[in-house]
Amino acid sequence: MVKRREPTARQVRLATELRRLRETAGLNSRQAAGLLGVSPAQITHIESALAGVSEQRIRRLASHYACTDKEFIDALAAMATDRTRGWWEEYRGLLPTSFLDLSELEHHARFLRHVAVLYVPGLLQTEDYARAVFSSRLPELTAEEIELRIQHRRARQEFTIPYEAVIHEAALRIRVSDRATSRAQLTRLLELSEADHITVRVIPFDLDDFASASGTMTYVGGPLPKLDTVVRDALHGSAFIDSEAQLNTYRTSFRKVEAASLEPEQSREFVHRLAKEL
Repeated sequence: MVKRREPTARQVRLATELRRLRETAGLNSRQAAGLLGVSPAQITHIESALAGVSEQRIRRLASHYACTDKEFIDALAAMATDRTRGWWEEYRGLLPTSFLDLSELEHHARFLRHVAVLYVPGLLQTEDYARAVFSSRLPELTAEEIELRIQHRRARQEFTIPYEAVIHEAALRIRVSDRATSRAQLTRLLELSEADHITVRVIPFDLDDFASASGTMTYVGGPLPKLDTVVRDALHGSAFIDSEAQLNTYRTSFRKVEAASLEPEQSREFVHRLAKEL
């Protein structure tokens, strides 16, 4: 068995779900290994994403674990047998792994939701806006690193799945560069908001008693709700959150933020007024 050196977030998620199934069944890794006729080390490698697992073994394990959720088992089997080599692989070794993991998650997503507080969401950024954001990072990035990140971001922007962004007024008003860059970004936001698969909502400053939009998050819809993922920006990359309790918390948070935001048409009018001010 060849061990993986760098499993992707999707592979880690599959491994995590298999471990959760085993623990729910009340079995240890030695007992699970006995059911498959393999060594406990192989179960450990599978559950740590250091080794792949066949569809047949997933279905056998699910049967032994008394998991009767056919849709869930089918989704895990699809994750295990997927051999997609996505466009993001060309950036492996050139960009941080979290960039590639996010691209892979987005590629397989059914829908995307985003809450933005300080910056316009990356999937909606213009090239100049993105360059200004990347240029402000500490430690400073080289010109080559910045261009690689911009190329990668442009590729991510070629999505067609339903996407809803709730953007705080602060993110729309903060000038990451000059007036021209800000104006162009707001204009681009208006253009994108007209697309059938993109919804943009704004949270204005003058909303009373509202503290729910306290941080940026991306909610990635999986093939089933229990396979959703929340991505939070962290100091040294992105944090991927997938426990059911935490997912429920973020679902509730997004519903509250969405309910408090302006309707899409009102949001477009709001962005248009900001653009005229510039």
